[in-house]
This record gives sequence, C-alpha cells and structure tokens, in this order.
Amino acid sequence: MTQTRIDQATYSVLNALPLGWVGEIVEDELVASPRPLASQTRAAFMLGVELREQLEQRRSNQGRWCFLRAPELHLGRDVMVPELAGWRRERVEVPPDPSAPFLTLTPDWVCEVVSPATIALDRTRKLPLYAQHGVSHAWFIDPEARTLEVFQRLKRGWLFAASYEGDALVRAEPFPQVTVNLGSLWLPLEATESPRALAVAR
Repeated sequence: MTQTRIDQATYSVLNALPLGWVGEIVEDELVASPRPLASQTRAAFMLGVELREQLEQRRSNQGRWCFLRAPELHLGRDVMVPELAGWRRERVEVPPDPSAPFLTLTPDWVCEVVSPATIALDRTRKLPLYAQHGVSHAWFIDPEARTLEVFQRLKRGWLFAASYEGDALVRAEPFPQVTVNLGSLWLPLEATESPRALAVAR
C-alpha cells in the first residue's frame, strides 16, 4: 500500500519559512519559491474576478463553481499551492472554507501563473502530479510572454488543448460559456519595463 500521509517533519519546515516565501512539498521534497511578482499577482487576481463574476454568483444559470486564490492543497503526500483553483459546485455542498489551513479535496481546475523562478517547477513537476491526483483541467499563464496554455487530462496524462496570446478573447475548457479578456490580465507594458513605473502600478 502506498503511503499517503505528508511527512510531518518536512511540513514543519515548510511552516517555518520566512515571510514572503511560498512552500510546497513535491514528491517528498520541500520546495520554496519567492513571493509572486506584481505581474503574476495581477494576472491571478483579474482572472479570478472574471471567473467569479460569471460562474460563482447565484445569477449564473450555466453551471456554478467555487474558486479560491492560492489554496494550500494537501493531495496525498504532496502539498501544492496553485495561484487559483476551482471546484464544481456539484462536488461540494458548500464553498471551500477560505480560512481553513489547507484543503484535501482535489480541484477540478487549477491555474498556475508562472515566472522565470517557478516555470520549471510548475510545468515539469507539478503538472504531472496534478494529473495523478485527479485534476481534470489546468491553465498556465505566463505574464511575461502574455500567453495562456490550456491542458485537459486524459487517461494517459495531459492533452495540450489550446494556446492564446496578447489581447485574445478566450473561451476555453472547462469554462466554454465564459469569455475571458486576456488583455485585462496584463500590467501595462511600461510598468513591466520600468522599475519606477512598476512601483507606481503596485
């Protein structure tokens, strides 16, 4: 029988990380990533706003979801923190408690907003684990390249379903009824090029 309990010694080190670091346990290895950049925070926040407005409110009659920003997911022996995660409402009687220290229910959808410091971890290590734990859909947003990649889980792993860039209007699984304005996720170009402008944008 495969052990599924998280190593408590490693988890204790994770909880002791300095402020500003995001800790995860990936295949029994503690991985610490720097706090998200302003461009990552902006992309995750704006995408969350668009999805919640169209799918999480009671006025939506096209399928309701529950979304959380940066939840700590305890999936088997792994601890992972995607920028966004979503659960179909038919799988949860009430929305996940955002004040809970962690969640153990596998999301239906995750979104990773990558940076140069996290792209290898997110794409090569975490993405296969999401499939193993039963996540059905994954999005990868790259604010630097201004792109969105959409993946769908099949029996043998992930299928690369679509990619979008720039200011595209996106309708993608698992939210085909929602139009996401990709351009709204990005910081102004001058903010990404100038440290002074970036400070003002924050």
